[in-house]
Amino acid sequence: MLHRSISLLTVGCLLASAALAQKTAVQSIEEYRAMLQDGNPADLFEAKGEDLWKQKRGPKNASLEKCDLGKGPGVVKGAFVELPRYFSDTNKVQDLESRLLTCMETLQGFNAVEIAKTPFGRGEQNNMTALVTWISAESKGMKFNLSQVHPQEKTFYEVGKRLFFQRAGPHDFSCSSCHGQDNTRIRLQDLPNLTKNPGDGIGFAAWPAYRVSNGQMWGMQQRLNDCYRQQRFPYPGFASDATVALGVYLGVNSQGSASVAPAIKR
Repeated sequence: MLHRSISLLTVGCLLASAALAQKTAVQSIEEYRAMLQDGNPADLFEAKGEDLWKQKRGPKNASLEKCDLGKGPGVVKGAFVELPRYFSDTNKVQDLESRLLTCMETLQGFNAVEIAKTPFGRGEQNNMTALVTWISAESKGMKFNLSQVHPQEKTFYEVGKRLFFQRAGPHDFSCSSCHGQDNTRIRLQDLPNLTKNPGDGIGFAAWPAYRVSNGQMWGMQQRLNDCYRQQRFPYPGFASDATVALGVYLGVNSQGSASVAPAIKR
């Protein structure tokens, strides 16, 4: 009887210790994230992005100061939290990166197709990352308010929703496998439910972000690209309709959430 009582006590202690260790680990992650908020290296990308916006570059030796991000030529503040959206001049729904490609081609004379083919972290893709970092920072603290007025915007939302739930690949994964329910995580990484509004500064409202683990600044296009990699899907094309549609779905679901971009991640 005594032996049984000791065994039960031992098991109870082990379970309590495990629960305490898990709780402590989760708390440690939260403390780590809070510490990272001071001195975000994204500040350096912001400064570079602002300079690139004003700098005359490309075959046409022009700046991006006449680029229309949806609120009129040259207006940056507040544009980020309304993207992706429909643009009449291209007759397309575009996110920030794809819209910048349009401006870089039409205003500066760059080849948008070649930039889209350039791997992340190289050439003009580095400049693209800096630009989206600065532009997002100009709307920091503002709430997302994506339009669903134009028929194409509504179509892109529905396409994005289907892509979000589409299961495929060798592991039969989808975006919803990780981000389709509440209170889930991988190891100690929280997984927000992106089928609804996850709240201020979470999910869509936290990108672009600086990744401490690899010392890189990531825009939303690279974030989605990495999600596809983790699902073992083929990489989507940069600024493709598929990635823009997913951005519409996630952005509309984040309606009313405050942006904290550029954020900092582990």
